[in-house]
Amino acid sequence: MSAVTALVTADLRAHTPDAVADPAGLRSRLVGLKSWSRRQVVVVPVAADGTPSLERAPLGWIALEDRAAGRVNVQFVLAAEVPERSALAAALLDWAVEVAGSFARQRGVERTKLTTDAHELDGDREHLLAAAGYEMVRTWLHMRRPVSAEEATSLPAPREGTRVRRVHRHESGLPVAQDVRSVHTMLEESFADHFNSYRESFAEFVQRLIETPREADWDHWWLAEIRRDGRWLPAGGLVAARTPATAARGEGTYLEYLGVHRSARGHGIAKSLLRAAVQDAAERGRSHVDLEVDADSPTGADGIYAAMGWETFERTHSWHSSAPAHPSRLLEPPA
Repeated sequence: MSAVTALVTADLRAHTPDAVADPAGLRSRLVGLKSWSRRQVVVVPVAADGTPSLERAPLGWIALEDRAAGRVNVQFVLAAEVPERSALAAALLDWAVEVAGSFARQRGVERTKLTTDAHELDGDREHLLAAAGYEMVRTWLHMRRPVSAEEATSLPAPREGTRVRRVHRHESGLPVAQDVRSVHTMLEESFADHFNSYRESFAEFVQRLIETPREADWDHWWLAEIRRDGRWLPAGGLVAARTPATAARGEGTYLEYLGVHRSARGHGIAKSLLRAAVQDAAERGRSHVDLEVDADSPTGADGIYAAMGWETFERTHSWHSSAPAHPSRLLEPPA
């Protein structure tokens, strides 16, 4: 576990010097509750007798996640000093096509999309992806906004007829199920017109939360509501998480998901949710709020963020390929 974390951290720091891989997230991928929907390979050097040398640092790692019907997330890392880099990358990405095809068969779809990303400065990774048949399809802006202590009390309130609140929680600290369902619905509906939208059932949503502790920080979940016909109805949702302090900056907040229901757009819902997160960060003494946004968002979300003080500090690219479903290899006769 620690060896893979070190491998991923070294890869991240090639372009973001103070980056740190999330051990909990990697542990979830390696041995999490949903590991049945993930496949992975760790590449290790071999000893003189040809057996795996587990004492030495791994040379590479690739992990696939069956994220939704028709979509498979790919994460792969190669050590900087790995020999025959291009050949190893090609072999791992070929293996990914095979595994994704089995996911597609299990999902009952004819093809599935393979999605991964690369930092805009990582020309080597982008070259390897292009050689494997991937296409760069999108640019993502990583944006940061500083937080001041005064913002704990100075930010504007939501517009009349709208409000923002945290999800309700039981005495145990767990959230009220209906609020979690409402956030899920807001996110699903708000991203329905996005180019990379894939339906995620509520059961899959909850399962992912259970095994990814960072995304189940319930006091970082907000619901926006709008008053219609005398009732308060869900209008948007925001899921955030704490980010640890680094050598370069203090503790921060990361906005994981923000969505406004299409029927509630134009009422200042997104701004109200963003202000709630900034106010919360200020109350906690945090130094910044980070987020990621599609540079070609159909809602022009990057413009809203820029107008509210967020600035882009780096960019990444989404790369896509696809894999056809294939019959079960268990049905093939032995060679």
